[in-house]
Amino acid sequence: MIAAAQILSLSGFCVIGALPLLYFRRGEFNIRWWATAVPFFVTPLAVLAVGCGWLAPAVDSTTVRTLLSAASLLPGFLGIALIERTVKAHRTRPALWHQEDDEPPAIVRWGPYRRIRHPFYAAFLLIFVSAALAAPHWLVWSGLGYTLAMLNLTAAREERRLLAGGHGPDYRSYMAVAGRFLPRFSGVSG
Repeated sequence: MIAAAQILSLSGFCVIGALPLLYFRRGEFNIRWWATAVPFFVTPLAVLAVGCGWLAPAVDSTTVRTLLSAASLLPGFLGIALIERTVKAHRTRPALWHQEDDEPPAIVRWGPYRRIRHPFYAAFLLIFVSAALAAPHWLVWSGLGYTLAMLNLTAAREERRLLAGGHGPDYRSYMAVAGRFLPRFSGVSG
């Protein structure tokens, strides 16, 4: 169970790693991108190191580690599935995040975007949660905390730009019905 959970977590990071190469429009890997991306490289290496026994897990009990691993499966599967659903929701390829010209031509309000404003980021966070449960180690936990902070800052910056740009009124009404990372079910119409 423990190894399977770690493999699922690593698979989630592989899916995330493929997005800039295969899905997003080409963009500049600028300093903000790299500052956000660091744990996307370090965390899977830490998961691998815990799985190979090179890093000792923070939890000694095999029973507790097995329970944590079992609990890691749901966010791992949900994260990968949410990435797949989010990719399918786009009619055009979105820009690589942290780009100066990443304002979309229209606000996507279908698929996962119906209830979550940033489903890619939500999916990334689910995969980090999966990793934190599958490979309990301070490096993995630090990666989750850092990523949560950076993606929250990134989402807030993107939202400010959308509110100030040509989508201001439309985006403001969208914010009332869709949560930033967690789905919002009240106020959703249609």
